[in-house]
Amino acid sequence: MTANTKQREVIIVGAGVIGLSIAHVLTSDPSASYKITVVARDLPDQHMDSQAWASPWAGANWSPIGDREDRRYKWEAETFKRLWDMIPTGLTMALPTKAFYGDEVSPESIWYQDIPRDFHFLPKDDLPPNMKTGVAFTTVSLAPQAYLPWLQSELKSKGVNFICKKIDSLEDALVFGGSGCILINATGLGARSLLGVEDLEMFPIRGQTILVHAPNLRESLEIASDLHPQTSTGDATYIIPRPGNTVLLGGTFQQGNWDVSLSMSTAGRILSQSCALAPVLKSPDTRILAHNVGLRPARRGGARVEVEWVEFPLKGELNIRREAEVKAEIRKVMVIHAYGFGPAGYQCSWGVAEEVQQMLRAGMGAKS
Repeated sequence: MTANTKQREVIIVGAGVIGLSIAHVLTSDPSASYKITVVARDLPDQHMDSQAWASPWAGANWSPIGDREDRRYKWEAETFKRLWDMIPTGLTMALPTKAFYGDEVSPESIWYQDIPRDFHFLPKDDLPPNMKTGVAFTTVSLAPQAYLPWLQSELKSKGVNFICKKIDSLEDALVFGGSGCILINATGLGARSLLGVEDLEMFPIRGQTILVHAPNLRESLEIASDLHPQTSTGDATYIIPRPGNTVLLGGTFQQGNWDVSLSMSTAGRILSQSCALAPVLKSPDTRILAHNVGLRPARRGGARVEVEWVEFPLKGELNIRREAEVKAEIRKVMVIHAYGFGPAGYQCSWGVAEEVQQMLRAGMGAKS
């Protein structure tokens, strides 16, 4: 990149882990220069207690979820490497993990065994009651309450502009860029109602968790079959230690449930099952710090990561029309969609960001 390289304006809609990771990769691109603006209703430095977005409430570890998909495998492998390399900073931590299955699982069906470190099968004697297969590996975890503000702070130091504003339409985002700007749609569940997108394949997976102080627990435990979209009953058991001696206890995996209110009966079940799986939680040193409810932004058919050339002004008599747009010239804008990762946003984030960067490079040279 030379000093005379023209900056391309990029507007990222959404400041969750996906949008922020994309912004990071773009600001680190040595072959291009971008003027990046992030526009979002919820920002890490203002809204970490808002239930209107998913990222603050996530488990935020790398964990095996669902079946193998080649594209997602690439995202997760790249993300795991990036998060592992961040361990010396203290933002992430290495985490010994045991995952259990209620059915017999063959080695060939464990698609993820070369992503984490130290993968191996557990002997039958080490399995909890009613579990038939167990695996162990070393993964990585982080605390969203520290990680998201760090991502934003780093981006601000690189000149990324943040605007706190609710966007109702893709057209609204164009206000913040010039005539040749590029839009990146990282709105999560918001993609369902965002005019110009209106993706009705989006749906929530309700997650309720308990955050505890538990300095004596440094091992993650989970019933992996509880987190599989095809086998989950809606209840889930997982224990995720994080940096800072906190541990996240889960949880629920309730597909299609939009309720963000707290259920104390569910909380009681979570605590009871967690203590049964990890008796060390019964220590007097364990204390509850918070009850959490969040909505994972899932999508039927899988995440949407693709380029779309959108014609503006948006057509349709029901679309919102600003006064200045009534006589606006018709133009096509490159929109890159990156949303719908369900429970896997953090563990796909860096890999998705790399792919979006490649799409952006290719799209800038494409004929619209």
